[in-house]
Amino acid sequence: MRMPGAAPATPAAGRPTDAERIRSVLAAAHSMTVVTDGLSSEVRHLDGSDPMGRLHLHPSEPGGECEYRPSIRLEFTDIAPTPARDRVRARVTITGRLLTPYTDEGADSTCMEFGRAVLETDEGRTCVGLEELDAARPDPLAPYEAGMLTHLLDDHAELVTLLLRLVRPLPATAVLRVLPLAMDRYGITLRLELHRGHQDVRLPFPSPLEDVEQSGVQIQALFSAARRRSHHNSLPA
Repeated sequence: MRMPGAAPATPAAGRPTDAERIRSVLAAAHSMTVVTDGLSSEVRHLDGSDPMGRLHLHPSEPGGECEYRPSIRLEFTDIAPTPARDRVRARVTITGRLLTPYTDEGADSTCMEFGRAVLETDEGRTCVGLEELDAARPDPLAPYEAGMLTHLLDDHAELVTLLLRLVRPLPATAVLRVLPLAMDRYGITLRLELHRGHQDVRLPFPSPLEDVEQSGVQIQALFSAARRRSHHNSLPA
């Protein structure tokens, strides 16, 4: 199930699918907005636990529309942990109808008839079906990404700037600031802040990660490549 004109489910090499992005946003979420029958409440103590483990999503049942089932909408906002401009990276909305009463406490008993899952980013709006969502897995870095990016910026800001050497082509205007915006198993995304607006650039890892323990080696590989690029650029013609 996909919105007209949206990108296909299989992304370009080196990028997570839309379903994987949704699962990653949920896996890293510490809060969500729950709207049931028009009443909104904020849930702020997810503690990094994936809400998909507390809500059981079921496919729509034939004839179910004849029964009254309260509507439910779950809203998640993915915000960059670093102080970049326009920090909202994505919004995820999951809609459906309740099969059992929703309560903030004991939510593992809540069953929900799935309606749709929507991912909204700067690249557009995509609708993902239940089968695709069930088959996807969160990115292995998702629960750790915020801490990794803030550590990189706070303690190794000079290395973040060094990664600019790997950006080709560079923006035509001067880059005022470079910030690590996102990181997943495929690579790191830098935000280049310009006088007017910004530009996001993905730097791929040498190979996709299978677990978070592999991240240090892959990040160091990018730093080494940037140093080599810097050295070669300084050699006389």
